[in-house]
Amino acid sequence: MISLCGPPDRDFARREGAGLLVRAAVWLMSRKVYAASAQTGATYCWFFTEPSGEQLREIAELVDRGAIKPVIDREFPFEQLPAALAHLETGRARGKVVLKVK
Repeated sequence: MISLCGPPDRDFARREGAGLLVRAAVWLMSRKVYAASAQTGATYCWFFTEPSGEQLREIAELVDRGAIKPVIDREFPFEQLPAALAHLETGRARGKVVLKVK
């Protein structure tokens, strides 16, 4: 199992050179997800993402060339932002929810 929004994994704290107190806090925060993954035979891994303008440009080029095709669930006009958020909160979106700005 790979997560971008769950608790940091135990290796993250070690890789970052965190002190004993921080490593203990990470261990406590992640214990439930480690237990759940162990029950299913999965391995838990957490990724720390950083914004990268260069990567976004590369992705945009791939989309423009048709090399990758994003999955769009629904598009909303910006004025319907509350409806877009409500749709996301249902948990039924399959793909990206897009806000169109004029």
